[in-house]
Amino acid sequence: MFELLFKYPPAVFSRGHYLLLAPLPVWVLLLLVIAGGALLFWNIRRHAHLLSQVRRITIWSLETALIALLLLLLWHPAISVATLRPQQNIVAVLLDSSRSMAIKDEDGQTRFDAASKLLHNGLLDSLGRRFQVRLYRFGADAERVDQTRFFQPPDANVTRIAQSLRDIATESTSLPFGAAILLTDGAENAGGIDFATIQRLRQTRIPVNTIGFGKDKLRRDVEVEDFAVPQRTLAGSRIEARVALHQTGCTGEKARVTVADGDKILASETVDLTHENQAVPLVLNAGPAGALNLVARVDPLPNEDNVQNNALSRLVNVSGRKPRVLYVEGEPRWEYKFIRRAADDDPQIQLVSMLRTTPNKIYRQGVSDPSELEAGFPAKPEELFAYDGLIIGSTEANWFTPAQQDMIKEFAGRRGGGVLFLGGRFALSDGGYGATPIAEMLPVHLPATQTTFQRVYSNTELAPAGLDSALTRIDDDPVKNEQRWKKMPEIANWQAVGDPKPGAAVLAEIIPPGHRKTPLLTTEAYGRGRTAVLATGGMWRWQMRSEHTDKTLASFWQQMTRWLVNDTPGTVSASTPKQVLADEDKVPLRVEVRDKTYQPLAGAVVQAHFIGPDGVNATLQLQPAASETGVYTGEWTAPRAGAYLAEVTASNPSGEIGRDVVTFRRDDGVAENFRSTQNRDLLEKLSAQTGGHYYTPREARHLADEIAYSEAGISEHELLDLWDMPIVLLLALGLRGSEWLLRRRWGIV
Repeated sequence: MFELLFKYPPAVFSRGHYLLLAPLPVWVLLLLVIAGGALLFWNIRRHAHLLSQVRRITIWSLETALIALLLLLLWHPAISVATLRPQQNIVAVLLDSSRSMAIKDEDGQTRFDAASKLLHNGLLDSLGRRFQVRLYRFGADAERVDQTRFFQPPDANVTRIAQSLRDIATESTSLPFGAAILLTDGAENAGGIDFATIQRLRQTRIPVNTIGFGKDKLRRDVEVEDFAVPQRTLAGSRIEARVALHQTGCTGEKARVTVADGDKILASETVDLTHENQAVPLVLNAGPAGALNLVARVDPLPNEDNVQNNALSRLVNVSGRKPRVLYVEGEPRWEYKFIRRAADDDPQIQLVSMLRTTPNKIYRQGVSDPSELEAGFPAKPEELFAYDGLIIGSTEANWFTPAQQDMIKEFAGRRGGGVLFLGGRFALSDGGYGATPIAEMLPVHLPATQTTFQRVYSNTELAPAGLDSALTRIDDDPVKNEQRWKKMPEIANWQAVGDPKPGAAVLAEIIPPGHRKTPLLTTEAYGRGRTAVLATGGMWRWQMRSEHTDKTLASFWQQMTRWLVNDTPGTVSASTPKQVLADEDKVPLRVEVRDKTYQPLAGAVVQAHFIGPDGVNATLQLQPAASETGVYTGEWTAPRAGAYLAEVTASNPSGEIGRDVVTFRRDDGVAENFRSTQNRDLLEKLSAQTGGHYYTPREARHLADEIAYSEAGISEHELLDLWDMPIVLLLALGLRGSEWLLRRRWGIV
């Protein structure tokens, strides 16, 4: 219909440049239009008594528009457009051969069959009459094939559109590519199409025309879209897991979500599917040290379109290391006893404590040797930074020197450790911390007054942020856990700590009789580490008012100390952004190396030793990052599917600096199970950004004519007349006919 009215395909108008070929300047045309409009206005005013003002303006507008149109035609309008020379340009036809193209849609045929049918039914022939056609299949990359191989069933485990287009752009440097045609469902599962690829295509001027196959939405489907767990944790710790679901057509139904290690279910919850996207928080126990293979799964619902996307796997490095926590307490009190008892019962934590019994006497417990802390609180960064966590109890701020106060702040900020501040008579505002550098690292704005310590019996309850937190989980069942907090014995020694800072999370609250709630437990990320305020020294009442066999208080303190140290890095800290390689084999590594004061350390020799399935054993030397001191990077290829362990060591001429362990896994044949609907938005943006066009299979029959208008490859410019377009005649007749009909209706013909 468009070409019937406008004579040329839409591509001519979107890519061409408009011209007026008459020798007279445009200002003459404008002057004549104005003169004609003025003459018509004078003529209509002569009959003003026959028409209202609105009718006069309507008639004048139609007549002036007609005169302007006729004058414009006299100026010979045309369009200049670049066209590809016949048989001198190559058109690349890329057919998606990934496994998602084997999905059957509502018409009963696969997407691949629909694409093959489109190509067989004239599209390839029409392209061949005008261009040289090169056929490519693509999955991980583009592979040139003949027709026999071109139409073989899809078998690729991954869709990497960006890589395939980069392959075509590379070939175009020596060959006259005029356009690329991409037949795909757009189910890109390798991170999307990056800006560098778009820029590369723009430089080559190759328009990418996309033909989309598949439904935009499945009829009924629940997909595990993401599964978030920490990359590492301590043995026996609770793990916070977050399972993100995406569903269509299942709103109002129930789904069971589980997290399992092999056949052992570690956590499960039945949820109501209320939104298209929703997250399910779960808490589970990490168990003993080793690699923990976790699978998050949602049980299939009746008549699901795709059940292959109902599970995702993750790997957690469960460490058997024994972190050290320094606990500084300014006065003998019950809380100290129960914190020490809980730590002594935890085989994974070494709690080193120093208790001030008199102004000049310190009682030490848990030290590794008699000289440790003999001179009091550490005076040098390397001494304090030898610990992984820090607890500061009821101790005045001025008990620490200004240098020690700065070190405490840097313990979280630069060292990456966890710092917990407890409430007490000499703590927080009452201890003068608001006027020290330490105030900056606290997750709350301390009140200016120093009368915040209370001895009022008060209940506690979980805040919204604490409902799903592993730190506040004293019962495995989330509903029972919330009720348990409300029923725990009252606490009496607590402090008003002010409002939380932006970015802080209030996990639990105190409910003073007759007063508004105040934060009890508040946490925040600070620098490379984390900080927390537990605004009480009276948690011990939980134990004293419960059965002697009740382990709630001990479990709470063990979780608290593990939270302090769980993410504390060593002098060598290794990580990878791709802990699960879904149908890919490249694993990037990033290693930060620091000295004993945790300043970035250059000049180190960093190696990664890989151990994998079927006896895989390899070593990779990492290279210093160009822009970051103390950072070393590298990429290794995992040769086969399975779980891997990489032990990273760093050394210099003085000896070994430290080591770390990274675990990851390679899974083959899973990427194409996810995001299996047509990604029309991606295909439309790709076409628009490269000068191409998005087509449905039904619209693609005009493709051969439209892609001829391109500046890529070997092209020439054509001047195409616009004055004889059918739409011009129809417009002129419409203007004149509309005026005549209105005049007839108003009785002034």
